[in-house]
Amino acid sequence: MTEPASDTLSRSPRILRILSYNVHGCVGTDRRLDPGRIADVIAEIGPDIIGLQELDVGRRRSGGIDQAEEIARRLKMDFQFHPALRVEDEHYGDALLTSLPMRLRKAEALPSIGEPRGALWAEIAVGEKTIHVLNTHLGLLSRDRRQQVEHLCGPGWLGHPDLADQPVILIGDFNSIPSSRPYRLLAERLRDTKEETGQMPPATFPSRWPLLRLDHIFVAGGPTILKTATVTFPQARRASDHLPLLSLVEI
Repeated sequence: MTEPASDTLSRSPRILRILSYNVHGCVGTDRRLDPGRIADVIAEIGPDIIGLQELDVGRRRSGGIDQAEEIARRLKMDFQFHPALRVEDEHYGDALLTSLPMRLRKAEALPSIGEPRGALWAEIAVGEKTIHVLNTHLGLLSRDRRQQVEHLCGPGWLGHPDLADQPVILIGDFNSIPSSRPYRLLAERLRDTKEETGQMPPATFPSRWPLLRLDHIFVAGGPTILKTATVTFPQARRASDHLPLLSLVEI
């Protein structure tokens, strides 16, 4: 990562630091379960809005804690969580975190044949402006990913009338490289990092030896991506099997 959290550009009221991070149930590449380490990585990056994927809530395998709540508490942020997978009292899913005023608009399942997937949509106030932020985690099956992207582009999500000409940021682990059909479908509707900056950020997976760019940040309706970096400091390489993806976005 080349932009420190104290960077003066990022502290401008019109510049937001947007983070996408698949935290792998807070289990690192060293097999250590540690939500605190995930929170420490995020705190060092200093984002304003965070989309997290693969969080455990109340699951026996991770000690029964609410990982979304624990990370948000450590970062002193508000959060919204959506359980894509429910097994009795055990939940697994995705979250949006921010210290800015946030209102949840929608959190629902996506079409899935394989492992259940979902998405969240929240309105976040940035001064007098409202931006619409979506976070998702697409499936492992190619058929699922195509159907999930088509659903996200439909009238219930990105095609919703309330999003017409409005600032939109889409965050997520899409399990899709830039040459894939799901990625191309999203890039037809939204602008990606490469289009905005002319540069493709480094790969995000696997974190120890990154080969694939599976995590993406898209914008539409006005925001501009100024810079995107894959966060590579040592603790980030250990904390999860994905590296965090950071974009500086001007609203």
